[in-house]
Amino acid sequence: MSPSMDDFKGIVAVSPMFLFEVDGVTIGTFQEISGLELHVAVKEFEEGGQNGFVHKFPGRASWPHIVMKAGITDSDALFQWVTKSSGDGFASAGNKITRSTGAVTAVNTDGRRLRAWDIQDAFPVRWSGPRFSAGANDALQEELEIAHHGFVSKTFSGT
Repeated sequence: MSPSMDDFKGIVAVSPMFLFEVDGVTIGTFQEISGLELHVAVKEFEEGGQNGFVHKFPGRASWPHIVMKAGITDSDALFQWVTKSSGDGFASAGNKITRSTGAVTAVNTDGRRLRAWDIQDAFPVRWSGPRFSAGANDALQEELEIAHHGFVSKTFSGT
């Protein structure tokens, strides 16, 4: 059954920012997030004597990296997380990755949380810092990319 307009109570969800947390610690806010996607491979089976179609079955699920842009972090939590997951932190843990639970949360204009995606077994794989130019008047922005093993979506009561 498809959703009707009544299911949405006439509300169009708009979110000017997205909050990213790791293991309950706020990493930062971002204006653009991509990669909240699920891909399921399709396995095809050609049955003998059935030339009119090919059987299709679901295969492995995969999730692309999540990329967060146009944000800025205001604490050292991001780099503490990066340190645990790479370099000396990775080596001192016996070359075992520290995977975390992340959460991307859409926040509306009055600060209310609309929907969250709990990211499973996340770890950072790329960070880009702000670009500095004395002649520019651009906002400082960071970009963060994380790898993960999937996500689950949840809504908040009262939305």
